[in-house]
This record gives sequence, structure tokens and C-alpha cells, in this order.
Amino acid sequence: MKRHDDAVVAMLRDDPAMALDYLRTAFDELDKPDGEAAFLVALRHVVEAQGGMAVVAGRARLSRESLYRALSPKGNPTLKTMTAVVKATGLRFQDLTRAG
Repeated sequence: MKRHDDAVVAMLRDDPAMALDYLRTAFDELDKPDGEAAFLVALRHVVEAQGGMAVVAGRARLSRESLYRALSPKGNPTLKTMTAVVKATGLRFQDLTRAG
């Protein structure tokens, strides 16, 4: 992971409430160029802050490898996978579409 990624994960770990705003911002930018990839990066950061790929994959009932693949820069996760991962981080997908 790059230093920037490490710093973001550390901030999310120190302030778990920030995860919702962070993902909501990324979700709001999905329609922009590279917005989908940026959302996957943001979700990967939240997953890492929530205990890592293995922990969140277990909560989402996915294999760690499937989660890595889904959240990779070229990942193309299904809506079912995205919903399971967001839920496994303690958030709800519907909360990403609502203003806080």
C-alpha cells in the first residue's frame, strides 16, 4: 500500500465515523471519469480500517481472494458483492445515498 493509502486507512481507523462521509463522497462521484475506480479504492480503505480483507471477507461471506479481486483497481463487483461488503463494514448501502 502507498503512504497516502496508509494515511487514509489510519485516519479511518482512528475515526470510524468518518467512513460514512468518506464513502458517501466517493459514491457521489461515481458518474465522474474514474469514479468507479475511486469508489473501489475508498471502499478498500474502509475495509482495511475495519480489520482488513480477511476479516471483512468473512463478515461478507466472501473469500478473501474474491474480495481482493472485487476491490482491485480493475475490479467489477456485482451489486450483491458491493452490498455485502458495505454491510460487513458496519454501514448500509442506502446510507451512501442520503445526506448526513
